[in-house]
Amino acid sequence: MPARVLVVDDIPVNVRLLEAKLMAEYYDVITAENGFEALDVAASENPDIILLDVMMPGLDGFEVCRRLKDNEQTTHIPVVMVTALDQQSDRVKGLSAGADDFLTKPVDDVALFARIKSLVRVKMLSDELRLRHVSGQDFGVGGDSALDDPSILENANILVVEDRPLHAKKIAEDLGKTHCVQLEENADEALFKLKNGFFDLAVVSLSLQQRDALRLCSHIRSLEETRHLPILILVEDGERDRLIRGLEMGVNDYVMRPIDPNEMTARVNTQIKRKRYQDRLRDEFHTSLEAAVKDQLTGLYNRRYLSNHLGKLLERAREENSHVSCLIIDMDFFKNVNDQYGHDVGDEVLREFGQRLANNVREMDLACRYGGEEFVLVLPDTDISFAYMIAERLRQEIADEPFVVSTGKLNLNLTISIGVTASLSDGDTAESFLKRADEALYSAKRDGRNRVVATAA
Repeated sequence: MPARVLVVDDIPVNVRLLEAKLMAEYYDVITAENGFEALDVAASENPDIILLDVMMPGLDGFEVCRRLKDNEQTTHIPVVMVTALDQQSDRVKGLSAGADDFLTKPVDDVALFARIKSLVRVKMLSDELRLRHVSGQDFGVGGDSALDDPSILENANILVVEDRPLHAKKIAEDLGKTHCVQLEENADEALFKLKNGFFDLAVVSLSLQQRDALRLCSHIRSLEETRHLPILILVEDGERDRLIRGLEMGVNDYVMRPIDPNEMTARVNTQIKRKRYQDRLRDEFHTSLEAAVKDQLTGLYNRRYLSNHLGKLLERAREENSHVSCLIIDMDFFKNVNDQYGHDVGDEVLREFGQRLANNVREMDLACRYGGEEFVLVLPDTDISFAYMIAERLRQEIADEPFVVSTGKLNLNLTISIGVTASLSDGDTAESFLKRADEALYSAKRDGRNRVVATAA
């Protein structure tokens, strides 16, 4: 997972050591020697994560973190404090300042990289939601969402999964002072509640006696209903390897036992804030933009939204030296469906195809109805080989499964042709990008249809 890391430390040897470790794992590293420089670099370079030393002259790490979180440009960047301080009060102070984690020197490399991957993954999703929010504001719709809104923590619902009654009772007492807490000792029942309820956070003990807690976390992360639910795990001393595995599979945060109530509260509040902020972005996006940028028939985005949003995706890809891929999809001989069965049946086919397309994309992908029977799928952070694989899978699925329309009276066997391309490393306009994909689509249709053709970038 390529990412840009800002390392902030006033001791050059510490900077060089971290820089060497990160570059060995293929991270792009930028550095700052003090707090003031860190604030400037963070605002201008927009790193994916910041590794911040605490003990610095002039402006210490706690104040730097507070200023980063108070700045709209940098509030979404995850901050990991790296320091020799090991007092619980220092950890709580850092978390209260807005830090996402607090690692004590000497830093364990495996733990560090697991934490970076976990936080970068969260930021990528947040960046995509914010980008879509900005696109909505460009159309004159959508409000402002702020992490510092005092109401963002009100009436938060937390499910604690712990099968040791005394431990569960203590956690409920600590968190119940400010949040609505439910306890569940059975992992299967917990999964059922999370899937069918409205929770802001799952707190899972890694030491469950009757069930593998990591398997429960994996199930939470894999279900559509709970995919974006933050997970905080409670870890015993000696469970380092399982903690690393948890972070790698998508656990958001952890608290070491014995639990400090203040640290627990700070970490819980951070996860709830982030979750509710992302929920607001999703709700505002879907509500305010639906009429303006959605295709009424299929529910996919329309050409107007694609034209506005695609340029932003390409610009960000250039800045981050990543790829954007595009699929242009055409339903083969669709005119025959309208001519033979009528436009009502044709609309049913388009509606079902739109649903199938939506079911085959990630949340960060952009699926649009381009016009008529043509559709576009834009895949951020995706190279052409992976995009081709997705296109071929979609083509095969459409060819294998008939369209059941006209209240079940008709089974229509239809196929699609797909043109695939990826963004150029030296830059692309939205027009040239789509034109190249369209040329690939034309080749697929000319060569017999029901096929995928990729144009080399």
